[in-house]
Amino acid sequence: MPNIKERLDQIIPKIQSEAFIQNKGLGNEIGFYIFDYDPAEELLVRDYVKHIKKEFSFEASNRRIIEYDLFEILLDIARDKNIIDQVAEMEANKGRDRLFEALANIASPDAYIARMEYDQKPGDVVFITGVGKVYPFMRSHNILNNLFHVLDRVPVIMFFPGTYDGQSLRLFNRFNDDNYYRAFQLIK
Repeated sequence: MPNIKERLDQIIPKIQSEAFIQNKGLGNEIGFYIFDYDPAEELLVRDYVKHIKKEFSFEASNRRIIEYDLFEILLDIARDKNIIDQVAEMEANKGRDRLFEALANIASPDAYIARMEYDQKPGDVVFITGVGKVYPFMRSHNILNNLFHVLDRVPVIMFFPGTYDGQSLRLFNRFNDDNYYRAFQLIK
């Protein structure tokens, strides 16, 4: 089995592939992919995502990487609702359960998806990051289930700290996120 560095090094050639960008060979499925990895490798993966984005950031590039960090989206939603300054106080005074309930009310899957909707162009690749940072406020399968309606013309790669066996997601290799059958493993 390839190590994490060998697997990461396969991502750029995959993105450069015309078959990948055109969702060829997927049996009429939408191009949703999961790059799963050992959670202990989180910082390495974060750095590599920056590297990938830099590789495609020149003006003449025929690829455009659009990154959505789920934790940053949660913070943006909290800022927009003017509760960002109250989050720490709420947790201290009312506990984690009350904080979770309050954030779940304002940061629904629909609120996340609304922030990911954009004018898709040929050559775009969407990265979903921050899955572990946003847990337990948002679950990755909720995002994936709702994104199918919005991002249907470009490949989407979710960077997932845990395991995906083609049928189920196991966050941090500890928590079953839910059965999920519609995504492909990006690099096995």
